[in-house]
Amino acid sequence: MRLSIIGGGGFRVPLVYRALLTDGGAEGGGPPFSRLFSDIVLYDADPARAEVIAAVLRGLRDTGGPGGPGGPGEGPAVRVAADQDEALRDADFVFCAIRVGGTRARARDERLAVAEGVLGQETAGAGGVLYGLRTVPVAVRLARRVRELAPRAWVINATNPAGMVTEAMATVLGHRVIGICDSPVGLVRRAARAAGLDPAAPALGYDYLGLNHLGWLRTLVHDGRDVLPDLLADSDALGSFEEGRLFGAEWLRALGAIPNEYLYYYYFRRESLEKEWEATETRGEFLDRQQSQFFARAAAEPPARAYELWQAARRERDETYLAEAREATGGWQRDAEDLDEGGYEGVALATMRAIHNDHRVRMILNVRNAGTVTALPDGAIIETVCEVGAQGAHPVACLEPGPAELGLMLLVKAAERATIEAALTGSEDAAWRALALHPLIDSPAVAARLLARAAGR
Repeated sequence: MRLSIIGGGGFRVPLVYRALLTDGGAEGGGPPFSRLFSDIVLYDADPARAEVIAAVLRGLRDTGGPGGPGGPGEGPAVRVAADQDEALRDADFVFCAIRVGGTRARARDERLAVAEGVLGQETAGAGGVLYGLRTVPVAVRLARRVRELAPRAWVINATNPAGMVTEAMATVLGHRVIGICDSPVGLVRRAARAAGLDPAAPALGYDYLGLNHLGWLRTLVHDGRDVLPDLLADSDALGSFEEGRLFGAEWLRALGAIPNEYLYYYYFRRESLEKEWEATETRGEFLDRQQSQFFARAAAEPPARAYELWQAARRERDETYLAEAREATGGWQRDAEDLDEGGYEGVALATMRAIHNDHRVRMILNVRNAGTVTALPDGAIIETVCEVGAQGAHPVACLEPGPAELGLMLLVKAAERATIEAALTGSEDAAWRALALHPLIDSPAVAARLLARAAGR
């Protein structure tokens, strides 16, 4: 098989290759999944970045993969494609990790938002809409080329805003594009540990529903009993993990559910903004500076050092994730388990493996609604528990969201769909509507100014 990574010069791409190298094989036996791939093909609009990442991947392979089953030099070959079509042709899986405009564009989006007094964040509010306007046309063109050159391929989309981009690509690819995110699986793991359960136990069940970066863990079932109410009643247990510290035990009990970490920006808008105004550097500015330094240094030094340099930069990146929210809630540090367990790369690997082996596993993914939430169109992308197998990922039956959750979902989905319309038609009214109707933007006048400034007017 062939795995093609579009956006192969992305900083997090080595995590996907590392997940392949450290895969110990399928449940119930079978070879490590990595041995089924003949090669990993990278393509990036910036060839120099793709070459640096290829050197990092080769460094990973030459070490045998940290903790992996293979020895040095074992693992799929890595090559850089000269163009996108070459990378896509005959691919079995396509991993979409593009970043249109790079980290510099993200930093600009966030700074424009902060200057207007609204949240500056890559996927929520103004940052998400501006990023979507820039990204959706490129993602849809990519989807069309996949349909032409690799019609049997499954597309695993990790490009943000993941729900919006997956929905746009699904207009071309249907159910053969699946959006992934590591926030929900991280939440389930943390909540299970806090409840005294093994996150990997087969008997563990859960109900999670929402949109990407806007979802709620609503049940946590062990041996047929929902233990989430017990966890919500235990302040000490809630204070032992990330979401409990972010939202506070009292607010979680009032909600009766545990929100995705990104809902901090919605529930605590004032506190989020205060920390952004105090900060000398936005998250995007930090990443742009850090990654620019990494790529420049890695390109200047021997290729054998690329992996070592990447490891150091990655650790700093992970440790500072959601730093402004943590600072606003006491300045605590991320747990070592969260740093070591990995994230979206594990979701990508598990999704590909389940499809290839028809394992019929349950995972939280971004897929078409298909009647799951009756208030949303069938083609709208939601983030929920799915059954994954040879026919792709499909949502399992669940309870409807409550009024408060549904209200937020409808507003954000309206903004997402207006962004897709604007990106594909050029409609300025749709773009204005996307920004003005988003719950994190409080004025059509602010929305109009953001659009004008983003366009350089």
